[in-house]
Order: sequence, then C-alpha cells, then structure tokens
Amino acid sequence: MQPHAEPQSPETTHPEEGRSEWWILVQLALPIVLTNLTMFSMSAVDTLMIGHRSKEDLAAMGLAVVWLAGTSMFASGILFGLDPIVSQAHGAKDRQRVASALGQGFVAAIWLTPFLMASWFFTEDFLLLGGQEAALAASGGDYARWLVPSAPFLMAFTVMRQWLQCRRIVAPILIHALWTNALNVWLNWMLIFGNGGAPEMGLEGAALATTITRVVLAASLLAHLWWTQREVAPRLGMRREAWDWSGQKILFALGLPVAFQVTFEIGAFGVSTLMAGRLGTVDASAHLIVLNLSSITFMVPLGIGLAASARIGNLIGEGRFATARRSARYALWMALGSMTLFAATFYFGRHDLPSLYTNSEEIDVRLVAALILPIAAAFQIFDGVQVVGSGILRGAGQTRPAAIFNLLGYWPLALPMAWWLTFHGGFGIRGIWIGLALGLAIVAVGVVLWWRRLDLERLGRVESKGAV
Repeated sequence: MQPHAEPQSPETTHPEEGRSEWWILVQLALPIVLTNLTMFSMSAVDTLMIGHRSKEDLAAMGLAVVWLAGTSMFASGILFGLDPIVSQAHGAKDRQRVASALGQGFVAAIWLTPFLMASWFFTEDFLLLGGQEAALAASGGDYARWLVPSAPFLMAFTVMRQWLQCRRIVAPILIHALWTNALNVWLNWMLIFGNGGAPEMGLEGAALATTITRVVLAASLLAHLWWTQREVAPRLGMRREAWDWSGQKILFALGLPVAFQVTFEIGAFGVSTLMAGRLGTVDASAHLIVLNLSSITFMVPLGIGLAASARIGNLIGEGRFATARRSARYALWMALGSMTLFAATFYFGRHDLPSLYTNSEEIDVRLVAALILPIAAAFQIFDGVQVVGSGILRGAGQTRPAAIFNLLGYWPLALPMAWWLTFHGGFGIRGIWIGLALGLAIVAVGVVLWWRRLDLERLGRVESKGAV
C-alpha cells in the first residue's frame, strides 16, 4: 500500500486536549523507559560481576552475547508485530480481538522457541566460524547452552510485555522487572563466586542466574495476567482462534519486517565493532566505551518509541487520526529534547565520561574516546528520531518502510563510507562513527518523511486491509 498526501482532519484541536495528549504520552513512556533501563542493567550487572572474576570469562561472554542478542532481537522483532494489532484493537474496544491476539502471540512464541534454542545451542560453532579463538568460543558456547532453557520464557515475557504496553498497562511490567533484577544480582553473587553455600560456577553460573531470572520474570507476569486480565482474555487468550493461520499470517507479516529492521541495525553495529578491532586494542576499547554510553542513552528514545507505537495504534483504533498525528509530533519532540541533552552531555563530558570505564593508566583509550564522543553527540539526535519514528510507523501498521530504510541506509551507504573513511580517508576510528551517524540520519529522515505522507484515514486498522 502506497502513502498518500495527508488530508485535513475534521477533528477540532483544543489547547487543553493538546496538553492532555502530551501528558498521556509522558505517563506511558516513563515506565517503559525505566523498564528498558532495568532490563539493560541486568546484562550490565552480569558483565560487571564476571569482569571482576576473570577477563577470559568476560571476553567469552562478550563474544557470545553478540550472537545471543542478535538472534533474540530477531525473534522478539517478529513478536513486535503484535503492537499495531493489539493497540488498534484496544483503541477500537474490540475485546475479542485483544484477547485472541494474546493467544496468537503465545503461539508465535511457541513457533519461535525452537529457532532460538537451536541458534543458542550452536553458539560455539558460530564463534569458530567467525574466526574466534577456540578456547573463548568453547567458553562462550558453554555460557549460551546454560541459557537455552530460558528461551521460551524470554519469548513469553516479550509477548506479555507488548500486549500490556499496547493496552497502556505498563506499571506491572516495571515492578516485576525491578524485583527480578534484584533477584538476578543475588543469584549472580551466589552462583558466579560460590557464595551462600552455592557451587562456584563462574561464567556458567552467570548464565544459570539469568535463566532462573527469566523463568521467574515470565511466571510472575503470567500470574499477574491470570489474576487481573481474565475478563479481557479468558484462559489468557489460548483459545482455538489462537492457532488460526490467518491470524498468524498477519502477525508474521507485520513482525518479520521489524525483525529484519533490528537485524540490519544490529548487524551494522557489529560490523563497526569488527572494523574498530582492526585498528588495535586502544581504538577498539574506546569504540566499545562510546558504544556502551550510546546504548544506555538509547533506552530513553526506545521507550518513547514503544509508547508512541502503543498510543498511535490506540488513536487509530478509535478513529482519532488528527490526534494520532499530534501525538506523533509530541513523541518526536520528546526524542529530540532528550537526545539533545544527551548530545550536550557527550560533547561537554567527552574528557570525563571515558574515565568511568578506564583506570588512571589508560590515558590513550580516554583520549581516543574523547575524539569519538563529539561525533556520537550528533549520532544521538538521529538515533532518537529514527527509533521513535519507527515506533510511530509500527503503531500505524507500517513495518516495512523502517526495515527498507535500515537496509539501504547502513549496508550500501553508511558502512562502505565508514570503511573508506577509516582505512583510506585518514579519519581512523572517527570514520566509523561518521558512517554510523550517516546511516542513522538516512533512517531518521526516511521514517519521518514516510509518516508525514501517510493517509491514516485511508489506511484504517491493519486488519481491515492487511499488513503493509
């Protein structure tokens, strides 16, 4: 389906309604942002605690996580196809479709689990294929195998999280993420180091702690749904229509482009890390420091984008198209505002922020990181706009454009430019970040222009005319 010129909406806009819409978006986005930061901190805690035990284990974990995160995000991206279905059905007060979507999400999770488990089981083979040292690949493979049992619970949690968020029920997700995060810290303390009478398992202990945490998190959120959502979703949506192929087809048609979108983006950043590795230890370390800082700040616009996806879908389901456009503008301004603050922090703190990651002797690493951070400051603006813009399009059921922009922006344009600037243009490590900023800028401009041209009234709900 092609976009069309945006018509004038018959809806009347009042200043009070605008302020109300802004506040609704803030209330929805804030818990999602905090949940993102909480989930991110789980992996950060694992990394910090393993790093205090063994640098070899830390290296093995880091290598394994590249593959684990990529496959997890691909599978989760498919489940993100629930966003427009549930949010629009909720806005239209279609309780039956809301309920059946939950069941279809669980069924999709069942289909995706074998793929995820098989991918993780062969982590060692992937690392060896990538030319990694045999010892590190073996340790990374052992770490991944201890995570294999957690795959169905990770998928189930993703389904429940998206389903609740799209219905503007966000506080329970944050609460369960917070207390299970504390559980993860305690389990790591016991299983990594052998405290509290537990065996000292090192890297495998970190994986076991993560597996237990994921099981508990999914089970606790499932219990919450069972006690609070039975009126909306009898038997939690697991009825006969959950297995209906037509519903699964719509879900996968909407979700697969999201899966490819995140794969293109994660793959591009993975290639950038490999490029940095070719420049030596100092440049590679500085690259990872700035990338970690950018990952932390990314949690904010990611949360805004998820909130925008839910809210835009709700408003489209209600038939409030002018308000949906206004909410999208607010979300983009929120992204611009927050990322401008982070950009200023990166620029003015470029000599101090790297010190959080290095000791006093690693002056060279801090100096190189300080060279990258001003470029990463511009990178922040584009990153915030593209992820929120992609969320807005997802709420409208437009999941393919963001995938196409990510493919075209990074692979034939940004990465080749980054390679040339880095290895032939004399820019060194800065060339990688200039290339990444270019890719993000292309995606950001693309998704915003696509949104501005959409005729929401003609599109309607995603299931009225199929996925686009």
